[in-house]
Amino acid sequence: QVHLEESGGGLVQPGGSLRLSCAASRFTLDNYHIGWFRQAPGKEREAVSCISKSDGTTYYVNSVKGRFTISRDNAKNTVYLQMNSLKPEDTAFYYCAADDGNILTLSEYEYDYWGQGTQVTVSS
Repeated sequence: QVHLEESGGGLVQPGGSLRLSCAASRFTLDNYHIGWFRQAPGKEREAVSCISKSDGTTYYVNSVKGRFTISRDNAKNTVYLQMNSLKPEDTAFYYCAADDGNILTLSEYEYDYWGQGTQVTVSS
């Protein structure tokens, strides 16, 4: 069974940084597009970023462009989300997900496997 596990969340002050990790077990991450999504209290889940399984193409939503960077280390079977210049509105539960389709997308409906998530809180 596919298993994804997020880590790296926590409490950080505005302007600070965190790096989230998405580690896979029982399957090889480089066969999948990987996406990061987040859900804030009282809000719907939204896409944050994704990275291609093949050529390293990345997508970001406008609200995180220039601040967040997604990357993958296939040797470690892990995908990262480096988050800089964090804002209170980045506070949410962050999930990673895997998609074995052919087209890289930020649509959560295309992602087949999901982790349990990690909490990110940005507050002074």
